[in-house]
Amino acid sequence: MDEVGIVLAMLLAVVASGYLVRMLPFAVPLPLVQIALGAAISGTTSHGVRLEPHIFFLVFLPPLLFLDGWRIPKVGLFRDRSTILELALGLVLFTVIGAGFLIHWLIPSLPLAVSFALAAILAPTDPVAVSSIAARVPIPPRLMHILEGESLLNDASGLVCFRFAVAAALTGTFSLGDATLTFLWVALAGIAIGVGLTVAVSAAQRVLAARIGEESGSPILINLLLPFGAYLAAEHLQASGILAAVAAGVTMSYVELSGRALATTRVRRAVVWDTVQFALNGVMFVLLGEQLPNIVKAALVAPELPAAHDVWWLLGNALAISVGLILLRFIWVWISLRLTLLAARRQQQAVYRPNPRLILATSLAGVRGAITLAGVLTLPLAMPNGTPFPGRDLVIFLASAVIVVSLVLASIGLPRVLRGLELPAEAAHESEEDQARHAAALAALEAIATAPPPPPTAGCDAEGAAEMHASAADQVRSLYQYRLDGGTGADIAPERARAAENAERHYRLAALEQERAVLLRMTRHNQLSDEIARKLLREIDLVEARYR
Repeated sequence: MDEVGIVLAMLLAVVASGYLVRMLPFAVPLPLVQIALGAAISGTTSHGVRLEPHIFFLVFLPPLLFLDGWRIPKVGLFRDRSTILELALGLVLFTVIGAGFLIHWLIPSLPLAVSFALAAILAPTDPVAVSSIAARVPIPPRLMHILEGESLLNDASGLVCFRFAVAAALTGTFSLGDATLTFLWVALAGIAIGVGLTVAVSAAQRVLAARIGEESGSPILINLLLPFGAYLAAEHLQASGILAAVAAGVTMSYVELSGRALATTRVRRAVVWDTVQFALNGVMFVLLGEQLPNIVKAALVAPELPAAHDVWWLLGNALAISVGLILLRFIWVWISLRLTLLAARRQQQAVYRPNPRLILATSLAGVRGAITLAGVLTLPLAMPNGTPFPGRDLVIFLASAVIVVSLVLASIGLPRVLRGLELPAEAAHESEEDQARHAAALAALEAIATAPPPPPTAGCDAEGAAEMHASAADQVRSLYQYRLDGGTGADIAPERARAAENAERHYRLAALEQERAVLLRMTRHNQLSDEIARKLLREIDLVEARYR
């Protein structure tokens, strides 16, 4: 019962953090509030929470990575793919090498392979933490899309590098050729499993629902189980469960364009996933705060430390590593930007020379968070010969401290760097949205005109029914006409309210169905970004839910 009480206390802390961060007179990142509440929980309990590393990895990572892959804007992902790949792959390797040698130089007693493992787990960034920091000073949309795309891919690349570094620490050997072949299998097989399982499950669910029907909650539950299934299947085949979960999420975003899910299912599913994301991200930071006191105590007695050491020595190294990560990120972004501008000039393309503050903002935005915490806690407890894993407690402390330090540095510096920063106007999303609304409204008007009348209502004569149907159709038609030319329709005042309501419901559903079909077709043909499509479809779903 003690463990259950601690879990419930953590969930309550997550709920309370959402209110506290709004009550404070000054801006504080939500993850920092959750860490503080976790530390408070630790001070009131007799023992902390200790999860087995593989269980911790399984519970937290698959759903978060799945949701990232599902919701990331695909248009921005493919538009800025070169920049994202430079950050997600090149910057990760650059960070692993640079930060690995830096950590080993700061703490020579820490084995080089373990230093590389720490650098690898510090490479992935956390866009959730960044967005919470920039809530009062919003990050430019395009920069946020780049950061989201980077986080989606560098989670996988960073954790794969972490896996190889830990294996080198355990075995004492490392082969670049074997690592390359293993990486190709891990990556390609993981992606294939995620894509294949998502397509297969969606097809099976569709066939079963069409033949025998399904409970209203079944699609949502299947959707929640999908990332865990992809992760476990990939791990069973010695592939990357991380990439499988990401690939499953990306594939799910395309499967969703089929439009077969009911409106009520989509609305409920979005609410469920929002709750899961908020709870998992929050619990991870609360768990970090809850374990922080014990992490500090264990790190202070770590044999890798010099004879004269204290908490200030630990914090100094954590700060040095955090600053080193920012500098490495700044150097990489600056060099890659110079190369991009040079290539554009050679092709005689118009180039935008960004403000140096934008490069600094991109560097500060590399905040570490949930993925780093989840990964570092999966470090083995012991070596193959039974001896303790070298520097485990120290590495966990340094990773945890870097998370906190990066949050503090970004919360102080990022709003100031972004404030007043002028950027070139992006592609006209509002124009794209207006065109989509216009096309959907025209399709809806056509559907109203061609929709057959609803079944006759008992107790209503033919003349009265025709009048009510015409009035209901006019009412729905006026809503769409207003989008096109600002026209308005007259209020419905039927004598038979229930019959009129049923008639309006009939025409309304017919119009909404056609409106949704047009938006899905435009998205499938790349005429509309999935980000805007998701927004418009949600509006339709919310309206349709009233009439179902």
